[in-house]
Amino acid sequence: MSVLIRRIPAQGISPLSSPAPRGTILPPYPQRAVRGSLFETCSNPGCASGWLHLWRSRTAPFVEGGWTCSAACTAQRLQAAVARELDGRGGIVETHRHRVPLGLLMLEHGWITAAQLRGALASQREQGSGRLGQWLVAREGVPERLVTRALGLQWSCPVLPLEAHDPEGLAPLLPRLFLDAFGALPLRVAAGRLVYLGFEDRLDPVLALALERISGLRVESGLVQGSLFQPAHARMLQCDFPPVELLEAASAPALVTALTRRIERMRPLDTRMVRVHDCLWVRLWTAPQNGPVPDRAAVQDILCTIASQ
Repeated sequence: MSVLIRRIPAQGISPLSSPAPRGTILPPYPQRAVRGSLFETCSNPGCASGWLHLWRSRTAPFVEGGWTCSAACTAQRLQAAVARELDGRGGIVETHRHRVPLGLLMLEHGWITAAQLRGALASQREQGSGRLGQWLVAREGVPERLVTRALGLQWSCPVLPLEAHDPEGLAPLLPRLFLDAFGALPLRVAAGRLVYLGFEDRLDPVLALALERISGLRVESGLVQGSLFQPAHARMLQCDFPPVELLEAASAPALVTALTRRIERMRPLDTRMVRVHDCLWVRLWTAPQNGPVPDRAAVQDILCTIASQ
């Protein structure tokens, strides 16, 4: 189900299932507030203004690190970005990887007995809900840390600690809607270059890649023990996040027009666009960013869907 459909019902939204390739590199986060030089050229490869842009007083907006000299050039840069993100629509997000079932994996490692596995499976069948790991903990007394460790082996990822967590400081990294819908929890930023992104029982590589491309930080995903994850996730959802607008357009050209209007009005220092599952995440910087995490008041997010394709 669309992350946006759940909150603003709409008909016929087409899923955008594959993210742009990892090689699509966006520039570092914006650190300057004005056009760098009188002779700076428009970033739109198709710009037809020639030398006329020298007499234009506008110092913004910037789109993906490049200044645009006119609304027409802003629209063309956005059109290229939308086309890039929509490219590959209809493919699969991730090549299927066979994973050893959790119960068998834990049995092989000697972390549970066959009787415990049978008891947990029976409880799961009787109730018709709940994950196997939850029943192993609740009904069979299996330590939760072993279930989390086994899930980490399933996903080939680390189990991450939750210590000195600063939810308010990390909230500007992602829209609240993504944390809620995809069960993600930013944990910490290390050395100004790496952000740890936690999940409870399964990773979301699409969201991790989107965060990497928007923030310019390398993202390391891992699992967090459920009893630690859930209260920390609930606390973070109560934090203040950057303002967000939900935008649904009838078509890709209509989306470009709507975004161009907003960007020309706000004149951001930078604008970036990435795909996250079935929506496009557009982030606008309205003030320079002086560290790995932007100030909440310095960015604004637009989450976009296209109603018909």
